[in-house]
Amino acid sequence: MWNVLALPRRTSKARIPDGMRIYAVGDVHGRADLLEPLLVRIDADLAAHPISQQVQVFLGDYIDRGPNSREVLDLLIKRRRQREMICLMGNHETFAAEFIGNPSVWQAWKAGGGVSTLLSYGVAASLDSDPQQLSIAFGQALPADHSRFLANLPLSYTCGDFFFCHAGVRPKIPLQQQRPSDLLWIRDDFILHEEHFGKVIVHGHTPTTEPDIRPNRINIDTGAYATGRLTCLVLEGDQIRFI
Repeated sequence: MWNVLALPRRTSKARIPDGMRIYAVGDVHGRADLLEPLLVRIDADLAAHPISQQVQVFLGDYIDRGPNSREVLDLLIKRRRQREMICLMGNHETFAAEFIGNPSVWQAWKAGGGVSTLLSYGVAASLDSDPQQLSIAFGQALPADHSRFLANLPLSYTCGDFFFCHAGVRPKIPLQQQRPSDLLWIRDDFILHEEHFGKVIVHGHTPTTEPDIRPNRINIDTGAYATGRLTCLVLEGDQIRFI
């Protein structure tokens, strides 16, 4: 059964262009078992409510922690050939993209769940594995289309009055001047800021039990890898709803 988390509500008059709908999906973290049925629900929603233009925006952190990182990338890469999709970079993707050429990032990556990602690619990894050997093995196991996917993820996407990124933005800095490190990693300085950012920021990165809807931002990271809840935000006109 579908889990509709909220009825349509207004977002302080923030809106996207008429005739357009956006489906934004929060942090997946290796839960292909949640992503696949959610994609089916998105397609069913489009079939039930056709619209002239739609974009599906994924907010990053596709890998790590959950057991099926490789399968998640397979699903996204295949779907991107068939749908209008924007897959943004998350902080966890930066580790995977860098690890092949820089084994020194292993300490940070394994703390963030990198072992589960390597295991999903058939790389025998553990917390005490040699980083150099793991780097070589991962480079050999990573399919070329996965490597291209990780290397070419944008940091943000803008539509109407909404700005999409993984983690958030630095307050009082114009959106077009945001640093990659903030778009990927910022937390408290962004989360605790109550003033407007110029656009409503749609983000993940900071897990919550429910989507967190504020006048200046919408957080849709509902901790899928631990909670089993993967959230999709639907924007149309000045209305929002959730799948």
